[in-house]
Amino acid sequence: MLLSVRHRFLFVHIAKTGGTSVRAALAPLRRRDPWYLPQFLCSRLSHLAGHRIGTKLPRHAKAILALEMLPRDFYQSLFKFAFVRNPWDLQVSSFHHIRRERPHLMAGHDDFESFLRWKLDPERPWQYHIDTSITLQSDYLVDLHGRVIVDFIGHYERLAEDFATVCQRIGRPGLRLPHRRKAGDRKDYRSYYSEETAEMVARHFAADIELFGYRFDPEG
Repeated sequence: MLLSVRHRFLFVHIAKTGGTSVRAALAPLRRRDPWYLPQFLCSRLSHLAGHRIGTKLPRHAKAILALEMLPRDFYQSLFKFAFVRNPWDLQVSSFHHIRRERPHLMAGHDDFESFLRWKLDPERPWQYHIDTSITLQSDYLVDLHGRVIVDFIGHYERLAEDFATVCQRIGRPGLRLPHRRKAGDRKDYRSYYSEETAEMVARHFAADIELFGYRFDPEG
């Protein structure tokens, strides 16, 4: 999550949706914000206290956390936005990320289908630290009543175009969007799935698919 008091925006960072690039593009604005130093000090204090005090908006926090922590009128005055990704593509991206950077968490499930079945198994004890992408993306953007509480939802599939819209809304047109964490270790996401595993993702992420308008095969 990235908050700029000066520029009046709140970026809700959902993992594996291009957020690292968005943060990199917006970071210079935040560093020039008069409130940056107090926010930085609060973040460090939270870290030193083992995050036992509520002085930090975590990197991948949900919008409802900011809604509860910030004054309500201030929250409403912010331009609040996030980016989402096709759930089937997201699972492939997440699989490669974990296999590359945290292989010890795969518990011997080294191929995509095996890992996906294990991760989505309702009988498996839930472990958030294994993979945040098991959480619905829509959960990051709604209140306790399921109402969307952000102002703009961009899509990873048209990241540059939607980021340009964000820049217009915050009054900073022309910001350059760097490409961070470019992956070169995967094929088209559709090739990873059988009919059965594609349906597993469709069931688990049905709320995201409906809210964001995704399909397994957008060309079909």
